[in-house]
Amino acid sequence: MTKLTIRDFFKAGAHFGHKSCNWNPKMKRFIFEERDKIHLINLDITLTMYNKAVEVLCNLAGKNAKVLFVGTKKAAQLTIAEQAKRIGMPYVDKRWLGGALTNWKTVKLSIKKLKQLEIMEKDGAFEKMQKKEALQLKRKLKKLQANLGGIKDMNGIPNAIVIVDCHKENIALTEARQLKIPVIGIVDTNTDPDNIDYVIPANDDSKKAITLYLTGMVDAMLAAKETAKLTSVGKKESGKTETTVAKKAPAKKEAADKTETTVATSKKDKVSAPTAK
Repeated sequence: MTKLTIRDFFKAGAHFGHKSCNWNPKMKRFIFEERDKIHLINLDITLTMYNKAVEVLCNLAGKNAKVLFVGTKKAAQLTIAEQAKRIGMPYVDKRWLGGALTNWKTVKLSIKKLKQLEIMEKDGAFEKMQKKEALQLKRKLKKLQANLGGIKDMNGIPNAIVIVDCHKENIALTEARQLKIPVIGIVDTNTDPDNIDYVIPANDDSKKAITLYLTGMVDAMLAAKETAKLTSVGKKESGKTETTVAKKAPAKKEAADKTETTVATSKKDKVSAPTAK
């Protein structure tokens, strides 16, 4: 796994913030300078905070924890879906459904309906229905897939959330805060960073930059999963070896006891034997 560098961030345009007239003053500590009425982000800080966030994600991945990826803006949609699928994590790439976290019980019912409709479509059930009824169900299926397709296998509240553009995804951020779910956020200069656990100050509008952040995160998480898997296998093999040695030990002891008994008997026979004249 190759770690990202400041040069990688610079090439992707991660340092470009918003116009200075649209900034959030709380982002001042992350801004390097203003140039042509555009705020430029300090990439030294970006890299440090990015690495810290990646470390958190790696720890979660190593424990098989669930991380939800969220990014519904056009520049993020494709990458969010691709990278989340690559590591088998849930994602929201079209529209954040209000209550997706805070009203999970109701959302679960909608997911159940989605799965039922998907089975019906696969089995060709729509073809046996009246045209109007089939069309209505197909439309409902399409809508549910757009809103819930990425989280249909989430099976509960995630352990953490990665958000691209916390300013736009403020509802997702609010729900995560209510449930005390850790948030890793790509935060541009127009965003309030205070309610985000792991801030990554960076351009959240560039498709190239977003792809860089997320690909780097998932690469690191996959490596962490593999390391955890190898460690687990190593521990199991070590445990098997110890068990085998423990089982063999009594046999060795029994053989040693047998030898001692034979020697003792031999000595006794020698002592008891009559002396020849």
